[in-house]
Amino acid sequence: MSSPVVTIIVPGYDVAEYAADALASLRTQTRTDWTAVLVDDASTDATGEIFAAAAASDPRFRVVTQPQRRGLGAARNVGLDLVETPLVGFLDADDILTPGALAALTGTLGASGSDFAVGAYVRLRPDSAGGYTAGTVQPWVAAATDPARIATTIDEHPAASGNIVAWSKVSRTGFWRSAGLRFPEGRLYEDQVVAQLMYTRARTFDVVPDVVVQWRHRADGSSITQRTARLEVLVDYLEAMRAGVAILDAAGHRDAVRERVRLIAAMDLPPLVETARTHPDDAYRRAVGSFARDLRALSPAVPDPVAAAAERW
Repeated sequence: MSSPVVTIIVPGYDVAEYAADALASLRTQTRTDWTAVLVDDASTDATGEIFAAAAASDPRFRVVTQPQRRGLGAARNVGLDLVETPLVGFLDADDILTPGALAALTGTLGASGSDFAVGAYVRLRPDSAGGYTAGTVQPWVAAATDPARIATTIDEHPAASGNIVAWSKVSRTGFWRSAGLRFPEGRLYEDQVVAQLMYTRARTFDVVPDVVVQWRHRADGSSITQRTARLEVLVDYLEAMRAGVAILDAAGHRDAVRERVRLIAAMDLPPLVETARTHPDDAYRRAVGSFARDLRALSPAVPDPVAAAAERW
């Protein structure tokens, strides 16, 4: 086998129900010169056994077992410290790479010389048969990744700021190190800050319209993105969005700030306001109201009805 070109970091905690599908999606890649670091974040189910079995059957897999749970950001950082390939990417252990994902993302980087490439993704939702069905590319995802762009920047393509997930990208390993990129630890939604740092620190990046990941919406509601009604989750969620916008603002990318605020105001804020209306904890309403006011100070894109509701809190 040829030397691997890209390392995929796969963190997992108690994802035994889904991990086999994630690892199978790596094995079925049309580009086969990859290696993967599987980080078991002190799982209490069979996740570690599934990771170990994969490594025993395929030398491209390597397993790291955390003695104590440290969270997604720390698990990704552990993987980053072990990367020896020119390129690096991420896959959460409950998601699925499409077969041509690595070929598309690494191929454009080979042609452009950019620091990273970002692709489209779709939701993988529970279906009536007890399985999961992939949806279509949503408008905000398409705005970030369609049409294809080679060697662009955040000023040339400010809508890219809406693609804030770690697992939709493949990067040059040297870029992570020269730009000093690490995932925040001990916080949820840690990839939002990293994404905006990538956009502001890259010389150039590529975007491809190909769907590279199917992002699982778990049937049991246990995904982080499905738990924003909990105050402690909301706090990290709002702080990640606020910090991401602040990074763009501090770097002077005003069009990207407007695009990011517009998207948050349209997609993230309205359901939070609806939850806040009947939430039993006043602290939840105050947090949402404060966040809405901060957004409106940065851009007029916050819709009047949403801003008016939040203004009372």
